[in-house]
Amino acid sequence: MAKQVSHEEVFTRFVEDFRTLEGALKYEQAIQEMPTKGIRSLVVDFNDLYNYDMELAAEVMKDPDRILDLFSRVVYDKLRQKDLVYAEAQKKIHVRVRALPSLTQLRRIGSEHIGRLVMIKGIIVRATATTPQVMKAVFRCSNCNELNYVDQDGETLKTPIKCEHCDSKSRFDLVPKLSVFMDSQRVTTQERPEDLPPGQLPRSLHVDLKDDVVDQARPGDRITIVGSVDLLQRFGRGGQLRIFDMVMEASHIEVSGRESEMTDISPEDEEKIKEIAQDPWVHRRLLQSIAPSIYGHENIKESILYLLFGGITKELPDVRIRGDINVLLVGDPGTGKSQLLQFAAKIAPRGLMTTGRGSTAAGLTAAVVKEGGTGNFILEAGALVLADQGICCIDEIDKMREEDRGAIHPAMEQQIVPIAKGGIVATLNARTSILAAANPTLGRYNPYQTIGQNINLPVTILSRFDVIFVLKDVPDVERDTTMAEHILGLHRSAGSTITSSIDPELFRKYISYAKTRVRPLLSEEVVTRFRDFYVKMRTASVEGGEASAVSITARQLESLVRLAEARAKAHLRNEVTKEDAEAVITLMQASLEQVGIDVTTGQIDIDILYTGKPRSLQTQLQKVLGKIVELERTGPVKDDDLYEALAEEGVNRGEAAKLISTLMRDGTIFSPRPGTYRRAS
Repeated sequence: MAKQVSHEEVFTRFVEDFRTLEGALKYEQAIQEMPTKGIRSLVVDFNDLYNYDMELAAEVMKDPDRILDLFSRVVYDKLRQKDLVYAEAQKKIHVRVRALPSLTQLRRIGSEHIGRLVMIKGIIVRATATTPQVMKAVFRCSNCNELNYVDQDGETLKTPIKCEHCDSKSRFDLVPKLSVFMDSQRVTTQERPEDLPPGQLPRSLHVDLKDDVVDQARPGDRITIVGSVDLLQRFGRGGQLRIFDMVMEASHIEVSGRESEMTDISPEDEEKIKEIAQDPWVHRRLLQSIAPSIYGHENIKESILYLLFGGITKELPDVRIRGDINVLLVGDPGTGKSQLLQFAAKIAPRGLMTTGRGSTAAGLTAAVVKEGGTGNFILEAGALVLADQGICCIDEIDKMREEDRGAIHPAMEQQIVPIAKGGIVATLNARTSILAAANPTLGRYNPYQTIGQNINLPVTILSRFDVIFVLKDVPDVERDTTMAEHILGLHRSAGSTITSSIDPELFRKYISYAKTRVRPLLSEEVVTRFRDFYVKMRTASVEGGEASAVSITARQLESLVRLAEARAKAHLRNEVTKEDAEAVITLMQASLEQVGIDVTTGQIDIDILYTGKPRSLQTQLQKVLGKIVELERTGPVKDDDLYEALAEEGVNRGEAAKLISTLMRDGTIFSPRPGTYRRAS
């Protein structure tokens, strides 16, 4: 007992004496501010306690439940002295410990950690609703009507064995109004993708949150938890089993923002990062560090580089403009798409890799599942939510089922995942850049067809990508010779000849540093250049006449701004320069010339991405539809009459047949009987 008093005395002195570097009484002041801030927890930095008294800090690690309970009583007594009314009104005062000196990997938590204080990092994948948990139950005896008080712990409700007043063992009724309840919530935290050993399934751990730490995090949030490891009983047919489940009771929970990514960057790393940025050939070095084992694809590697750094998100009063960049790679098999995606997921500070074939809408966004014990519906986060503030690589996005594909629409532009299922209406964050890859429908990319005809993706998704690149496998003696030598060199020396210009670990830190520290602004010169480019591209469309192709829209202008900001970030510049503007305009034009080109006229036509049909085809379809409307005044239109009318307009029979077939497929016209056509009402 003397030892307990001793711990209380040491902690009391610690609270009264501990000062910051500036000389302020850190914890004494924190207790004084509790009533004004309306909080009932004192958060203690473990490092402060360790520096003050190593023995007491060691005791906290060994027996957290008992020691922290003693600390709570000390803080409660001090709070009573400062504000008696506020202290009396609180059910319980907590002392919470944060920032332990060592981090325990979630998969390493085992029997040696039972009853000890540990710190883990993970992602919340599931969270139950907040439920009241009884801490002190009051029962009314049905025989004498007197009240009995029972302190509660463990999983099950403890009832009185017999009445304290009449010794009766009759029925006892819980009196909720007089009982003491505390909010509780159970979350499931899973290992972070970057902590996962290759080929291993992610481990998870249940964490109990109580009182004022409830609802501090939601599915998809990355968290750091300090808490004690407890056991959960398992029951079989013969009674309680020898096997237990582990659960963690959280003392302190911290939701990681982008700032937390800076924690692993040392001053030495920062010096190296600044040294790289000062190199006049920094851009070339960064590009050479993007998947160096894959030969060529300079434009694609450049777009992946910008995607990794990302633009600046603007939070306006009415709208939110995304800063994350989305890139789509379409190409022939064997051109290195999957390897580029795997590299991006690995090098990004937060990266997730998934495939369209193996993903459902719930797996990509969020699922509402029924909880085993209670039958309540709870939220489970999917890949896009888990990759929040990182990048999500989706391979074979064209293989996704059509009903699942629609789920990623709001995640790509609004960067949210709205859920309304099973009585749960919620909006989860999906502030992620998407790097996707797709294969052509017929195996090889057909240059005589539009992008929409080449891949099985709706135009609503295509238009949400900032840049789209096509990887074509075209025979070329000189290029093929160089590529063969490159591939054979890799096999011959087991990859030792290919070295990244920047070490991968340092490159990851470089990206993290740029994302968190650099916020480049557009210079007046850049604004003028983008405005002139946009107007020039739009003017070229107007000059072609009323039905001419639109070569660029405001969405591409926003993409240019994001790409330019990302390029400035890559150079650690606080201002976007004209050089950045020119480079991203060249990249955007290279993308539009591959996917936004009308194969009939050879003009850049953005309608291919927005409607799936070039403006030239839309004009021809409108011509056919106009003739059908004109001829059907006298009844159903016969095909001979329609072909004859179109021939007068300069449309030959073969072309007319294709146009009629397109209108039939779209449901714009129908055939009431063979050889006749009518417009669909």
